[in-house]
Amino acid sequence: MTTTELLQIQPPELRFLFELKKQSSCQVQTVNKSDQYVAFKVKTTSPKKYCVRPNLGIIKPKETCDFTVTMQAQRTEPLDMQCKDKFLIQSTIVPFGTTEDDITSDMFAKDSGKYIEEKKLRVVLISPSSSPVLLPVNGDAKQESNKVPMEKDRVPSGVENIPPPLKVCEEFKGLETAKNMEEDRRDEDVVARHSENENVPDIKPENDAAQLNSAEEYEQLKSRLSIMDTKLRAADVTILKLDEEMRMNTQEKDLLRKELEDMRRKVDMRRVQAGGFPLLFVCMVALVSVVLGYYIHP
Repeated sequence: MTTTELLQIQPPELRFLFELKKQSSCQVQTVNKSDQYVAFKVKTTSPKKYCVRPNLGIIKPKETCDFTVTMQAQRTEPLDMQCKDKFLIQSTIVPFGTTEDDITSDMFAKDSGKYIEEKKLRVVLISPSSSPVLLPVNGDAKQESNKVPMEKDRVPSGVENIPPPLKVCEEFKGLETAKNMEEDRRDEDVVARHSENENVPDIKPENDAAQLNSAEEYEQLKSRLSIMDTKLRAADVTILKLDEEMRMNTQEKDLLRKELEDMRRKVDMRRVQAGGFPLLFVCMVALVSVVLGYYIHP
């Protein structure tokens, strides 16, 4: 087991400009401080609330890789702007030449005997009233927001990582009070227990387009199921009709068999009757002839 730090994470916490019904994004930069290939994976306690791109990857030695965390639009404001959501970044050393396609969940299993480094990031919400910076532009005050724009979908190909510059998220570093630090330690303990029990679900890179595609696929599947149900019902009706026709054919076949047997009996009786009359006549003639011959020639 190594004691060397694998990844350096900046910023140490995720700060989002919170506005109702609006998305907010923040970038995180990871630096590989080792001389080996390092695989990382991002987890969170609220996977339906956040979108991470990419949520896993490979970082070459001494190189950097960044990922964007987007908080989905929220309809309600949390009490006192306090958020207990946590992120967990797991990293481990992988063989040279490993690509993203080779990453599996088993790589980050603690019972595998491999060294798994874990870094925890807490979420901090910034209200619009406390975050803007007013700058005079043409005599008017222009409000600058610290909200980081969403990057275009960019997933590292293989092990190549293109490190973009660190965004405005670092501007808010070091603003927490002693009370927040105590809450942070308590919340980190909760994330640690979740991580040990493997109850922290993986981040799924979902966005509005993916949700729309899922809805369309759901409707298509529903339509296909309806069509298949209709076909099954039609097939059941056809099977019932065929069963009824088979039963009728069986009855007709039995009737024809009985009629054929009756006809055979009648024909046999007629043949017996037709063949028995000449024989009796011949016997009578023979008997009369014998008697006449006896009387004529005593």
